[in-house]
Amino acid sequence: MSEHIDDADQAEGIEFEHLSIAVDGHVAIVTIEREDALNALNAELLLELATAFDLIEGDADVRALVITGAGRAFVAGADLQAFADVRDGFAGREAALTGQDVMNTLAALPIPTVAAINGFALGGGLEVALACDLRVAAAGAKLGLPEVTRGLIPGYGGTQRLQRLIGLARATDLVLTGRMVAADEALTLGLVSRVADDAAEAALALAQQCARNAPVALGLAKEALMRGVDVTLPQGLEIEADLFGLAVTTDDAKEGIASFFEKRDPDYRGS
Repeated sequence: MSEHIDDADQAEGIEFEHLSIAVDGHVAIVTIEREDALNALNAELLLELATAFDLIEGDADVRALVITGAGRAFVAGADLQAFADVRDGFAGREAALTGQDVMNTLAALPIPTVAAINGFALGGGLEVALACDLRVAAAGAKLGLPEVTRGLIPGYGGTQRLQRLIGLARATDLVLTGRMVAADEALTLGLVSRVADDAAEAALALAQQCARNAPVALGLAKEALMRGVDVTLPQGLEIEADLFGLAVTTDDAKEGIASFFEKRDPDYRGS
């Protein structure tokens, strides 16, 4: 897990101040390391995350991603100091769009992504987790979108992704009260997929389980899920049929079917 991605062409000359990237098999692990600020998001960290996501997408050997935080927080929110003196609506809008771009890059990765919520996931931190495909929370984790308690609203996609994940009524409750929920309630709400004593360990195991599957199929399945969210059922079924048509033409599909009949583990190459 300590092996850093440092041999790819894209990585040459890149040094991260607020995060690290390691690999375990076919799984990349991004650890946010701004512990003095409970891993709060600032402009520099957002830029580093965007760079890390681009680097990971460019590595064909990476088939899944885990994101976690160092210390006692996943990400405790956006750094409020950055907004303390902002009185320009245009500047505020641009700040929100910048954060949304990073979350959109994460959400669009063609590999399974898992948030290992080891502690506080508040505001922008929960928005990072919401941009992941799956979320595993430690038993003592706290999650929420408390922006309204500070005169703000979620700006990195929280109002939109949360309602798509848990429904409008439940999302409205969390956004308008700004309250934090414990891991068990988050599981009941559908906000997280699993609760574990060790979120990082459980998230890695989940990512590794995903990474054993056919890489092209993973990307196409994720695309079908994401594109089907905002369309009618007939339109969604058309999307599914189109992507299934692509899947059956791949070498991975041939290998998967052959390995089934030959009673052996498949050897997927991602083609």
